[in-house]
Parts: sequence; structure tokens; C-alpha cells
Amino acid sequence: MSSIQVIPVHMYVLLSAVLFSIGVMGVIFRRNAIIVFMCVELMLNAVNLLLVAFSSYLSDGAGQVFVFFIMAVAAAEVAVGLAILSMVYRNTKSVDIDTLSKLKE
Repeated sequence: MSSIQVIPVHMYVLLSAVLFSIGVMGVIFRRNAIIVFMCVELMLNAVNLLLVAFSSYLSDGAGQVFVFFIMAVAAAEVAVGLAILSMVYRNTKSVDIDTLSKLKE
């Protein structure tokens, strides 16, 4: 019996829900674009935790394969997002989301 199966699955669900909720609150309430990116990453990691927990609980490797793809997409998102943010900061001297919304006008 592996150590992940000693802890009940509902504890992983609870932890994942708390982490995902913190990420959602950060995306909704924070104005700094870097903090928003970190909160999106926190939400993705909460989903990854849940996928690994269910994958281990069900003795199926499909969830762990999905985690690999989610991590690859998250890495690409961070690379592109930070490149865009660095260019925006170079032009506006701010990473505030309200400042970024003014670029539409």
C-alpha cells in the first residue's frame, strides 16, 4: 500500500479545493499581473494535485499523463506571459492590470 492511499481521498479534494479557491480569489482581487499569473499557476497545480490523487486512488496512470501535459502548457503560458509582461512593463513602466486595460483605448 502506497503512502498516498493511507490519506483519504477527500483530504486531497479538500486541499485542492482550498488551493484552487485561493487562486481564484487572487485572480479576482489582485491588480498586479505577475500575482495574477502566480494565482493561475496555483489553480493549475491544484488540479494537478487532484489528478494525481485520483490516479493513485484508482491505480490508473491516465491522470498522471494529464498532469504532464498540464505542466507543459503551464510552462509555455508562463514563458509567453512573462515575455508579454516584460514588453508591457518596458513601455508603460507598470504591470498593473488597470494600466493594461487602458491599452485597448
